[in-house]
Amino acid sequence: MAEHASRLRLSALCFLLQVLIILLFAVLVRYSPEGSPGCPPQLNCSRRSQDPAVQQPRFQDVHVQVLLSFGLLVVLLSRYGLGSAAIIILITAFAIQWAVLMQGMLFFFLNGKIYVGAQSMVSADFCTAAVLISAGAVLGRVNPVQMLLLALLEVTVCTLNEYILLGLMGVSDSGRSLTVHTFGAYFGLMVSRALYQPHQDRRKREEQQDKGHQTDVFAVVGTIYLWIFWPSFTSTTTTVPHSAENWAVLNTYFSLVASTVSTFILCPVLYEESTPRMVQIQDATLAGMAVMGMAGEMLVTPFGALIAGFLVGLISPLGFRFFTPVLHSRLKIQDTCGVHNTHGLPGVLGALLGTLLTLLATADTHGHRLELVFPLVAQGSRTITDQALVQLGALPLTLLLATLGGFLTGRILKIKGLRCSPEAQYKENSVSREVAEEERDPSGKEELGTSTLV
Repeated sequence: MAEHASRLRLSALCFLLQVLIILLFAVLVRYSPEGSPGCPPQLNCSRRSQDPAVQQPRFQDVHVQVLLSFGLLVVLLSRYGLGSAAIIILITAFAIQWAVLMQGMLFFFLNGKIYVGAQSMVSADFCTAAVLISAGAVLGRVNPVQMLLLALLEVTVCTLNEYILLGLMGVSDSGRSLTVHTFGAYFGLMVSRALYQPHQDRRKREEQQDKGHQTDVFAVVGTIYLWIFWPSFTSTTTTVPHSAENWAVLNTYFSLVASTVSTFILCPVLYEESTPRMVQIQDATLAGMAVMGMAGEMLVTPFGALIAGFLVGLISPLGFRFFTPVLHSRLKIQDTCGVHNTHGLPGVLGALLGTLLTLLATADTHGHRLELVFPLVAQGSRTITDQALVQLGALPLTLLLATLGGFLTGRILKIKGLRCSPEAQYKENSVSREVAEEERDPSGKEELGTSTLV
């Protein structure tokens, strides 16, 4: 009976949210006409209105990245594998629609209408990526209804954070170290903290330690897609002309290769394995790319990207080995997929690196790019020191909004009517559980291959 009620709640919520979105789209959303419809005062057109011929292929790369790379990155545990993939697709489908509306109100709103195009879809994908990062922190601790509500609330707060940082403060964060990686990680961690239930925590932790061969399969595919598409992901909103060398792409590649090598240096020391597992390589790849979010288009030398990637490739496995147990035992934060070490810490380090590079930026080193990366500095409205302070101040502001928004969201998700009983939540199997394997071991028992999102 409880399972049936849970399925009906999910069906009803999906119906209501989709009808609401359709009505809002009918009233507010229009396609951008040929030739930009003008630029609202709060919209920096030099940063957002790029050549459609350039922007549309980049949108395709970002969309593939969100669906495949981010989706596969949270599908890590054999118990939560294929079932969680179904919920991830649902969250992605809803979050993109809601983000188009929320971001459109602040960035693409003109004469009472929201004008959508390739750039607005890219922005919606970025916001969706933050939601998927947060989902990785709470995977296995929320049901699908709670996941949808998490997406609804997080997209709203994420859009507010992006508007304050990019629209009002003039922060340069083209690869989204702050607005995606840092925000998504700490929002999810605070939701996890708010959902902490001591009497259920031990059983949940034991379930989530169950890892089968699906883990490495998903990690292989996710890592390959990261290598192929992430440089496009970090460079989609860069400000350089199409004819110029895109430093963000090059720096991201240098960073990811250095972070990957770091994993082979450190993991055999930390763990009793001669070579790292694919999951560890995947984590290092993520960390090396996340650190380049803000700094990607600022670094003027390749060796700087190599150093940054090398260092963050060391910090991420150290975080898994030493800091993650502290999060759980002392702070009561259960980080299912380790988003703190793959997105949170690298995002914070990327923001600090971006601040340092801002302070070192000069017209001689950046040339015409200075006007594109730091337009207020080039115009004389700010000194380079002022811009560096703005970049630095964006970090605590993002952490404040993420932690406060995440904790309040977690408290809302903890409302009795949204939760299942432990037994019903464990047995829920409509869209969340898939028995992916029917293989049996020699003793005749089923091999662990059930994937569940509860």
